Amino acid sequence: MALSTSVHDFRTLIRSHHPLIVIETVEEERVLALLQSVIAQERMPLFEWSVTRGLTRHDDGPTISKITATPLAVLQHLQGLTVEAIFWLKDMTPHLQDSAVARQLREVSHHFGRSRTTCVLTGHPIALPLDIEKIAVHLELQLPDRNELQSMLQHVLESLSPRTSLRRPRSTTVAQSILSSINDSTAANHGPSVKERETILFALKGLTLHQARQVITQCVVEDGSLSADDVQRILKRKVQAIKDGGLLEYYPLEDNRFELGGFANLKSWLERAKVGFTAEAKSLNLTPPRGIMLVGVPGCGKSLAAKAIAKEWQLPLLKLDAGRLFDKFVGESEKNFRKAIETAESLSPIVLWIDEIEKAMAAGGGSGEADAGLSRRLFGAFLTWLQEKRQEVFVVATANNLSLLPPELLRKGRFDEIFFVDLPDDIERESIWTIHLGLRKQDVKQFDLIKIVSASDGFSGSEIEQAVVAALYRALHQKTPLTTDLLIEELTNTMPLSVTRREDIDQLRETAQGRFVNVR
Repeated sequence: MALSTSVHDFRTLIRSHHPLIVIETVEEERVLALLQSVIAQERMPLFEWSVTRGLTRHDDGPTISKITATPLAVLQHLQGLTVEAIFWLKDMTPHLQDSAVARQLREVSHHFGRSRTTCVLTGHPIALPLDIEKIAVHLELQLPDRNELQSMLQHVLESLSPRTSLRRPRSTTVAQSILSSINDSTAANHGPSVKERETILFALKGLTLHQARQVITQCVVEDGSLSADDVQRILKRKVQAIKDGGLLEYYPLEDNRFELGGFANLKSWLERAKVGFTAEAKSLNLTPPRGIMLVGVPGCGKSLAAKAIAKEWQLPLLKLDAGRLFDKFVGESEKNFRKAIETAESLSPIVLWIDEIEKAMAAGGGSGEADAGLSRRLFGAFLTWLQEKRQEVFVVATANNLSLLPPELLRKGRFDEIFFVDLPDDIERESIWTIHLGLRKQDVKQFDLIKIVSASDGFSGSEIEQAVVAALYRALHQKTPLTTDLLIEELTNTMPLSVTRREDIDQLRETAQGRFVNVR
């Protein structure tokens, strides 16, 4: 659906006489596929320009002019044309810093505005002068969908199979089995190759077509085969690609080992909400659950809960640090938000964890004068997306400071539920101690849990974890086993948050009373 949607949007733009369309991307191969589909349906010629080749017709026609290599020359040439066509100008935007080039582009846009003729600017990144920005329209080139990825997979296997078969006969068998499952719709009912194909295609979601082709090619060339065993390599590439984007962190399901002690009410709610992703729910026209918000005392498991939810629902986890959205350049913060949401939707079904949401929404309910209304715009965009999204993206937002959150975000209906996370009680502290001692390969039976739980009254989950770590360091230094006394000694030497920030915690509890659901 991704490419077909872009084709529909592009056709709508040129039919409505938009003379200047901007596509910010480095995937020229996908841009070409988009434009080829459009010109076939609209019966229009396509011309390409680059500073190295000048202006040429895409269908291997003759070069229009040898003197069109410079940006100013090609724009002057375009202004004199009357043919309805699409002119693809590659990497033109850096040259728009020249006032003469920018002015000429404006005149060309005015000339083309009376017909279907349009100029398409591509590149990455794209920074337009303000006068050009006002007449341009941006078209988002969505990440490849399953059909595009499947077509790419088939092409790669077909191109590499003859070469790999000379060295590794096994590769031909595997490749051909996957290709057969792709080409034969009836094969989906039997054979392991179908499961391998689906697993691989799902792992490729969220990558650009270029990135997906690279990692698939690498997998086949590495050992002459392509199977479910290569999923880890694909996921590793995806983690790196998302990390390089600078906005998100990706946690594959296979790497999620987080456990959550206590939180009985939250776990019960999640068990009920899980049915929203089933086929039965879809048959009743029920939308998937929007998400939840976790507010409460720092260090009491809000972040851990987000990770544990993804593990419980067997979904990958995507983390968005709201503070990363902000950029010093005008319009870039909104673009960052759209990019993050697009990535999340392309990876659905997925859990999207928005950490410390108050960082981005602090001014959303106010005047927004402190940042020229940026927080307010991000806040509005987020609310709109949260209420209207149809993709299976479950949002888990965490917040520490309720006073910074706008009231519109906290009312019922924005999130499916808002949970308050208080300091752990006795039962939860026992579970937390058991988990962290077990993670450090300690026999829980060797410790007096009743005594330890009592001594850790008022401690958060993170403070308990740190006590275990610090006590183990001391035990290793003293060359003695970890004991109950060492743990209690470490607790005694620690001043918990419940003491240092007692007033803030009391106020938080008072605010949450009767408004939010307790996680217990």
